[in-house]
Amino acid sequence: MSLFQSGNFTLHSGQQSDFKIDCDTLTDEDWETLAAIIAKRREFREVIGVPQGGIPLARALEKYAQPSRIGRYSLPILIVDDVLTTGASMEEVRLKRRDTQVDRFIGVVVFARGSCPNWITPIFQMWG
Repeated sequence: MSLFQSGNFTLHSGQQSDFKIDCDTLTDEDWETLAAIIAKRREFREVIGVPQGGIPLARALEKYAQPSRIGRYSLPILIVDDVLTTGASMEEVRLKRRDTQVDRFIGVVVFARGSCPNWITPIFQMWG
């Protein structure tokens, strides 16, 4: 298996594509490296992985979570996924997890197939 595959694929979003990004091929060491890259650039109090693709990254990021702070300096909750196409899965997790209006969320994805909502940052982004 390869990270990038050519062919005809139906993506999780339902869209058709002539290529697939298969993050199941990434090793534990790959996930740890990606987690370290993210942790250098983002502070967060908790991490949530979008099922299924975001779970390995969330596990690798758990050790970087910092304790909550009181008041307006509270760190955000980090939502992660492997590949973003439309952002719908990330948004669904964010809306499901929103406990109170004081929760702040930031998102990070490894690969984005195009533009991202303003609260999500890709590590690698493709043109639209």
